[in-house]
Amino acid sequence: MIDSSDLNAACPSKGLPPVHGKSVEVLVLGSFPSRQSLLKKEYYGNPQNHFWRIIEALFNIERHLSYDLRILHLTEYGIALWDVLSSCNRNGSADVQIRQPVFNDLNGFLRVHPAIRVVALNGNTAGRYYHQMIISTQVPTVILPSTSPANARVSLPEKVRAWSVIRTPPPIQ
Repeated sequence: MIDSSDLNAACPSKGLPPVHGKSVEVLVLGSFPSRQSLLKKEYYGNPQNHFWRIIEALFNIERHLSYDLRILHLTEYGIALWDVLSSCNRNGSADVQIRQPVFNDLNGFLRVHPAIRVVALNGNTAGRYYHQMIISTQVPTVILPSTSPANARVSLPEKVRAWSVIRTPPPIQ
């Protein structure tokens, strides 16, 4: 017999594979997919997540299109989606619940896609985990406001402004 408390216990979860087209200029990295995203097998599958609204504002890719069409259009802009973590134990979907993180091979991805001009980290947790890794390339990174529905302190227009860096090349420093 299963104790009801076991139903909420952290279970190991495996993330999603990267999505990308032939040419990749921007790599968007989350920390790890939400439960809803894992069940749907879709990046940013929670309809409350602002990611697809931001993409709609920046690239005019309608968020109500099928997932496959949204991904097709996004990859046509040279944008790839993946996560810093390949697996972890986590209760629910909150990043603060992540335990036993296992990292994706981001060095390998960056080597295979040398045209990447920026790694966009979706939120502070993705940024923290990314910067714990030893990355062998000099690709610039930017930590952007999390698109998670839990990040209510940053408005959607503010997120769109911040995320616009994935649309235009970063200024030369």
